[in-house]
Amino acid sequence: MAIPILIIGKSGTGKSTSLRNFKKDDVGIINVIGKPLPFQNDLKTVHTDNYRQIENILLKSETDSIVIDDAGYLLTNYFMKGHRSKEDVFGFYDDLADEFWKLINIITNKMSKEKLVYIIMHEETNDIGEVKPKTIGKLLNEKVCIEGMCTIALRTARVNGEYKFLTQSNGLDICKSPMGMFESETIDNDLKMVDDTIRKYYKFDKKKGSKE
Repeated sequence: MAIPILIIGKSGTGKSTSLRNFKKDDVGIINVIGKPLPFQNDLKTVHTDNYRQIENILLKSETDSIVIDDAGYLLTNYFMKGHRSKEDVFGFYDDLADEFWKLINIITNKMSKEKLVYIIMHEETNDIGEVKPKTIGKLLNEKVCIEGMCTIALRTARVNGEYKFLTQSNGLDICKSPMGMFESETIDNDLKMVDDTIRKYYKFDKKKGSKE
């Protein structure tokens, strides 16, 4: 199975910029809202918010790593395109959550072995100070729990004026990573380095993942 990796953070804290050290043959990028990456690059990018197209890209991707950038806008766009035309409001919210849940399940159950898929989302803070992925509706938060479907969840932040990834929870956020994977709770904001570290930890072949 492939591994979904959740990346959350506030706008401007380096989520997309963390891709800067990937080479074009290392990663494929699904750009949900079509926003240009904040650095010069020749990376392979596809602009779509269509779940069926995204699933097809994931299943046929030849790159070892795939990034779904601004994945939270899959929820936002689905909501904005359909909420006024639906008489069954509860059914609409169920469908919205179902599509995102199915996407993560395709990653874990149907993709080729040794693939890494980075799901990049904005964060939000609830009334008691807990920091989680920004979603729409209660179903994904209360019943599904997106971070619970991922073994690795990193958070972008500025620490002492530098852009970093946080690898372990502070008690209020959802950061987590397997024991011994990263050397510290704060690491450089470099997703290529993270990618290499994860592959080394799981003893993945550096070449393209084998088919199941």
